[in-house]
Amino acid sequence: MYIIYGHAELFLPYCSSLKEKRKIIKSIIDRIRKRFNISISEVKYQDLWQRSIIGFTAVSYNNAELVLFTDAIKDTLYNHAADMEITGFYYDIISQNL
Repeated sequence: MYIIYGHAELFLPYCSSLKEKRKIIKSIIDRIRKRFNISISEVKYQDLWQRSIIGFTAVSYNNAELVLFTDAIKDTLYNHAADMEITGFYYDIISQNL
């Protein structure tokens, strides 16, 4: 069994309100959840207009599927590149023997 966890740090320079920021973040999170059954949420800076950290985690029986998850998350973030900048993307994969 493999476990992945990580976060993406985002800067949203064009947001002028929390409502506008939440619309963008919700769109990203919903798109990722529709494609894959992973846990993902905004975990920090909920009260700031132009910063966000999105955390994610997933469990799988093979490592290749988790690499697919990280690629899908990166692709979704890059599809929203007109609205934001990705200032950091960090993740770790843990192997757990049962």
